[in-house]
Amino acid sequence: MSKFQLILTGLFAAFIVIGVIIFAAFKGGSVVATEVVIWGTIPKYTFDNIIESTSLYNNDEYNVQYIEKSEEDFDNDFIEALASDSGPDVFLLPSSKILKHRNKIFPVPYEVYNQRQFKNTFIEGTEIYMAPEGILALPVIVDPLVMYWNRQIFNKVKITEPPKYWDEFYNLANLISQKDGALNILQSLVAFGEFENISHAKEIILNLAMQAGTPVTIWNEGNAKSVFSDSFNKIPIPAEAAVNFYTEFSNPVKPTYSWNRSLPSSFDYFLSGNLALYLGFASEISNIQLKNPNLNFDVTSVPVSREGNNDTSFAEFQAFAITKSSKNRSAAFGIISILTSNSAVKAFSENLKLAPARRDLLSFKPIDAYQSVFYDSAIRARTWLDPSPKDTNVIFKDMIESITSGRSRTSEAVVRTHRELSSLLQK
Repeated sequence: MSKFQLILTGLFAAFIVIGVIIFAAFKGGSVVATEVVIWGTIPKYTFDNIIESTSLYNNDEYNVQYIEKSEEDFDNDFIEALASDSGPDVFLLPSSKILKHRNKIFPVPYEVYNQRQFKNTFIEGTEIYMAPEGILALPVIVDPLVMYWNRQIFNKVKITEPPKYWDEFYNLANLISQKDGALNILQSLVAFGEFENISHAKEIILNLAMQAGTPVTIWNEGNAKSVFSDSFNKIPIPAEAAVNFYTEFSNPVKPTYSWNRSLPSSFDYFLSGNLALYLGFASEISNIQLKNPNLNFDVTSVPVSREGNNDTSFAEFQAFAITKSSKNRSAAFGIISILTSNSAVKAFSENLKLAPARRDLLSFKPIDAYQSVFYDSAIRARTWLDPSPKDTNVIFKDMIESITSGRSRTSEAVVRTHRELSSLLQK
């Protein structure tokens, strides 16, 4: 070969080598991670901290984009985004919105994630996500209803422990609730009996009803069905027993009289030190500590009935669901599987200061005194299929006020509530 040919051949060889190197580098860099967009109400900085403790951090296969939304704007933004084909692949689904967003969810088929696997992994209360068509979402955390109690008030009447049973409330009302000659309440045992100025009144009533023996709603032939007024072979009917107990504490002629609608909100009254018992969610503890750091309070589980066998605490669950419109369903399922793994759920629990939804994590009790109560309450946590939180608030408010005003007997109000719930569930 001539000198020119040798040089030319060398140049071609060099170009080939360089081309291979560039191609290899380009090929390696062109493996673009699948982008999956997640919407939720958890603060972004918290979510980012959680991601760092999972295999999704610096993951070459998935690119997770988390978008924080406020609770007030979430539903409207979500619906608008789906309508414009710009919605998320995954979203955080509270148990109270299961039915509201059911038609927007891609259910995970039981052939992919079977019922036995779900039940072995997550606590019983989360089975609300197991719809007839498949698993609507994989659970992460539990926010149970608990009972905050003012230790100073109990100390004054020389009682060392909060009540464990509902029937203890009768004697405690006589000891703790204080009224003047005009029946103005100066100090209250518990905020029961009204609705408008009682935080979580609907959830408290539901908790009482569930303990009395009704699940309130059930899955039935592919749809949700109200069983609120059913007897379940019990006398009295569970819902009636629950409502009668609840409304008794707002009746001025009863010795248990402890609350009326002229008082401030139950949350504010507890903060002021004038309410002995406050039923609220575990997630409220930071707000209570922040707003009144001098309040001498503690936390315990929601009381139970001596006669009943339903040791239940109402709860709100949070779970990750896949949107029906997602173009990356397999990637979305891979991501929610990671986000609901042992290590990820533990990170969610620790960062949010709430109980985990996984059985294996709840078997280890935390050292923190408050968290140990939240864990115990999570194990007994239950919820219901709420057709529309806003509308059912109105329904339960009307039920209570019709009874306390004397417009309806309890039995009539319960049946009417059942019919209104049934009507909402059929929409």
